[in-house]
This record gives sequence, structure tokens and C-alpha cells, in this order.
Amino acid sequence: MYTYEELKKFVEHCSRCPLARTRRNAVMGRGNLKSDLMFVAEAPGSSEDRDGIPFTGPSGQVFDQLLGGIGMSRQDIYLTNILKCHPPGNRDPLPEEQAACIDYLKYETLLIRPKIIVCLGRIAARRIISEDYRITKEHGTFLYRKNTWLTAVYHPSAILRDPLKMQEAEEDFAKIWKRYREG
Repeated sequence: MYTYEELKKFVEHCSRCPLARTRRNAVMGRGNLKSDLMFVAEAPGSSEDRDGIPFTGPSGQVFDQLLGGIGMSRQDIYLTNILKCHPPGNRDPLPEEQAACIDYLKYETLLIRPKIIVCLGRIAARRIISEDYRITKEHGTFLYRKNTWLTAVYHPSAILRDPLKMQEAEEDFAKIWKRYREG
């Protein structure tokens, strides 16, 4: 089994898909490697591509606010993306790009061994929970699979586009906190 640092080197030198030619930085997950709580989004944005760190832009500020609302910080959780490279123009990741990166996410999950995986947004939920997942109807609900609780919440960028979603996101994070405390 590879270590986290070895996996990070694989990600940094990956050339499995054309996104490797346009990225500035491959963006490996960050946070507490022993956390029971893992958050997974779809792909790095432009600020993440620049910084090499997940959620450093405005979406990251919303994410940090939601975490803070349940008394947590990034040091308490592990945060990653399905894709490790930024799709140009912030477009949705293509299925073949997701397929090229999914093994990295699977390995991250093996290393972290979270008890709860929270999908940030529709694309992550459809890749991880169910292909027909409907974020507007199913967010905040839990499914137990392979000894792990799975749920999805609105992506922070969706909250930036529609601030009315913030209250629902706060309620979903409260449910995540409750499930986390229950162990």
C-alpha cells in the first residue's frame, strides 16, 4: 500500500488525461489524514489550480463558514476532489476525466478510511452515491454502504449563485455533525 506522500507524487506527475497539459498544479486532497469525515467535490477551480490547494477561492470561504457553523475546521476533516486538475473554463468534468482520476480518489479513501463521505454538489454525488442522484431533492439524506455513511450537500459555488440555499446547507451540515458525533 502506498503512503499519502507517494500518492501525492503520483497525482503531481499524472498525465492520464489531457487536463495534465493545461493545469498549473495538480490538487491533491488536504486535511486530517485520520479524520472520520471526508468531503469530496468535483474538481479544482481556477484559484485551486493556481494555489494547488482545494477550496481556496470564494467557494472555500463558504465551505469554511459551513464548517465553522458546526464547530469544525479544515484541520478536523479531509477535503478532496474527484478530479485533481482544473477543467478549463470551470466546465463540468467529462466522464473520461473522472474515470482517469477515480483511482486516486479510491486510494485516498482507502488511506483515510472515513466513516462519513460528504459529496459537495451534484457531480460528486452522481459519481459516488448514484448516477441519478437529485441534489435538490436528496441533499442531506444518508445512505449506508460498505461501512460508510454517504450524503451530499449543495456545492458551495451553488450557494454563491443562490444565497437562499445557505439555510438548507446549514441544516445539512447540522445533520452531518449529528451523524459524526454518533460515530
